[in-house]
Amino acid sequence: MLEPVNVSLESLNLITLAPMLIAIVGGLIIIILDLLTKKLDKSLYVMLTVLVLFINFGSVLGLGLNERGFFDVMLVDGVSIISQLMIIGGSMIFIPLALTSKRFHEYDYPEYFALFLFMIAGFQFMVASDNLILIFVGLETASLSLYTLIALHNRANSYEAAVKYFTMGALAAGFFAMGSAVVYAITGSIELYKVAEIMATRVNETGIMMAIFGSSVLLLVAFAFKLSLFPFHTWAPDVYEGASAPLAGYMSVIPKIAAFVVSMRIFGMYIDLGIEWVRWTILIIAVLTMTLANIMALVQNDVKRMLAYSSISHAGFIMAALALDTTEGNTSIFLYYGLFMFTNLGAFAMLWISRHKKRRFNALHDHPYEKFSGLITIMPMGAVIMALFMLSLAGVPPFSVFWGKLYVMQAAVNAGYIWLAIVMGLNSAIAAYYYLKLIVYMFLKEPEKDVDIVYYNLSKPLIVVIGMATLATLTAIFYVQPLVSYFYYMISASGY
Repeated sequence: MLEPVNVSLESLNLITLAPMLIAIVGGLIIIILDLLTKKLDKSLYVMLTVLVLFINFGSVLGLGLNERGFFDVMLVDGVSIISQLMIIGGSMIFIPLALTSKRFHEYDYPEYFALFLFMIAGFQFMVASDNLILIFVGLETASLSLYTLIALHNRANSYEAAVKYFTMGALAAGFFAMGSAVVYAITGSIELYKVAEIMATRVNETGIMMAIFGSSVLLLVAFAFKLSLFPFHTWAPDVYEGASAPLAGYMSVIPKIAAFVVSMRIFGMYIDLGIEWVRWTILIIAVLTMTLANIMALVQNDVKRMLAYSSISHAGFIMAALALDTTEGNTSIFLYYGLFMFTNLGAFAMLWISRHKKRRFNALHDHPYEKFSGLITIMPMGAVIMALFMLSLAGVPPFSVFWGKLYVMQAAVNAGYIWLAIVMGLNSAIAAYYYLKLIVYMFLKEPEKDVDIVYYNLSKPLIVVIGMATLATLTAIFYVQPLVSYFYYMISASGY
């Protein structure tokens, strides 16, 4: 007869679950309030969401470093804390857009904010665990919420985008589940730290080596879908185009932070075991992703699709840093996305300043380059801010993303991959062309006929969000080194 096991609350260390529980409880409160009364102003739900995010942010700051909890499935290390702070911080910038006077109709649904909080909880579970089952649960919780948020935009191409994203997400989930199953078959464990120990003792066995190869391929395909890496990137531009402009900007950053953290844990484990072909496969995919996405961005006629391909190219940069598997390389990942987050969210939010219910400039696209022609004469400050974002994304010194690219290339050179740094430099030069193309339209072309400032969305919340993104982009010029030092300390303390 089995002896009963006594589990004390202290040993569970439930404080490690607090951030996710705060987000989930916040979402449930919003749903319950909506059930109780329909008379509440929708702005209340926005403020409740912001409040929950602030509490969540504070609870993450209060976590101890390198702790485990809840039967050891929760892992609170430096990587987990940094990534949760970035996820919540990016969400806090995004959600005030729901207060704008010319709001998208989906912001009128309380369910939108509940799903948003559930999605954040899913991302937090992904980054705060090295248990493959919990990572999968977090991945699916976040993904299912995000599909619905896209569909709530309630346009024909929004439904198409949601279905495409759902289909690609289902494929990714299938590959992840199969890869995890193979890992479990080899090692008898789903805890990555135990998996690494067992694999290290069996890595030279021929049959086991084939199984390790199979598991790494399946998992790599799963995350190539999630991170929109070549050749699994084709869904991304269509999904971004179908989503609302702010949500597209959010999707280009926050979900990828969570996916990169999981990739760092999983593929870092394979590379640490000395399986070099995993490193080289990732490097080849990274180079192809950044190069082909840049070439596709060159021929786009729509600014939103251009920014979508640009985001794919940036993901290639980060994937190359991940393949280095050094503390400096991993630090550069968080620095890059920390800087990229504000700039890219700001650039997508800027698309909303000229929102029209009907396509006034082009029958195929919502945001053609012509829409921004002569913006300097219609809205001088808007043109200057958008130019700032474009120069930053292009990696023009001294603007924010330049420092991210510089640190990634420095990490590549210090790891002995000089050719990789050269490829990155060439890709940055290619990218400069399509970013500068928009600046040329804004500053050097005449405005289209019948364009008036009346058509522009100048509500205060949008101005505040764009202002915050602009301030962060400019502050990064002077304040990068303390950020690097903090990231380096947290990541090295976690053993990455």
